[in-house]
Amino acid sequence: MVSAIAAHNLVKHFSPDIRAVDGIDLDIPAGQIFGFLGQNGSGKTTTVRMLSTLLKPTSGRAEVSGIDVFANPAAVRKCIGVALQDVGLDDLQTGRELLTLQARLFGIRGREARRRADALLEVVSLTDAAGRAIKGYSGGMRRRLDLACALVHKPTIVFLDEPTTGLDPITRDAVWRYVADLNTGDGVTFFLTTQYLEEADRMANAVAIIDKGKIVASGTPEALKSSIGTDAIAMTFAKGATAIAAAEPILRRFENVEDVRVVGHEVVVYIRNGAASVAPLVRLLDDANLELGELRLTRPSLDDVFLRATGHHLEADKASGPAQGAV
Repeated sequence: MVSAIAAHNLVKHFSPDIRAVDGIDLDIPAGQIFGFLGQNGSGKTTTVRMLSTLLKPTSGRAEVSGIDVFANPAAVRKCIGVALQDVGLDDLQTGRELLTLQARLFGIRGREARRRADALLEVVSLTDAAGRAIKGYSGGMRRRLDLACALVHKPTIVFLDEPTTGLDPITRDAVWRYVADLNTGDGVTFFLTTQYLEEADRMANAVAIIDKGKIVASGTPEALKSSIGTDAIAMTFAKGATAIAAAEPILRRFENVEDVRVVGHEVVVYIRNGAASVAPLVRLLDDANLELGELRLTRPSLDDVFLRATGHHLEADKASGPAQGAV
């Protein structure tokens, strides 16, 4: 199968000693939706910037649509669309003017440029604001307009860096329906980063998890979840950290336990036959005078995969808000 995006031993270091991307390999077939998952600072945005010709690597090589990204960046830019975390728009233009101009910069003329702009304004729910100056747009509206700009020239490969952050659920669903239509109908390849694991699980054909500049897990969402091979039991305790410290060694010795992770105020136990193990686990903790606050039994999710691969939840990063200087 033809690779839409390929990278070999891609590296980016910043002074004095920041290893933002530390030797990653990628091979993404044409027509895929590929999810790139990682906390702020993990290297995912730096990777996107290198692949989309916005940042030169320290070493390694990459091709997009068969074109060497670093030897011929102008040719790469003609076939890709890019929507990054940092939205840069002309505040003096209206939404319709900006999209029409963007279309014309890609050689789309006259009526077709206006038609395409209006169609995308409807997709991102900005039709009512199309005639207003962008300086009056909210952050979410600006994010949606930036996404429309990335799609206006009908690129064959699109990089979306956390494209639905800040969007309401209705608009987010509309965006993903449009992405799915472009992918299945026109064969557009998408490389997306997201903080919403349910989006990656639902939309992506394959995902990779990056942590501290290295890819630590990759595969289809189903294969990654199946690789855990256990149920997950998450517990909180009435006495918080003190109880967690006492409970962890007890839980590790319990039959069928594969792993125990302490994440914030929770203990997550990965265990075979989870449903049958709940009652004896509760009795064991009760005998140790450890009062449970909450217990949840779930099948493995992408968040469990992320936790096993990195030692922390991606959702915890999302809840804390964007980090400054994220790479």
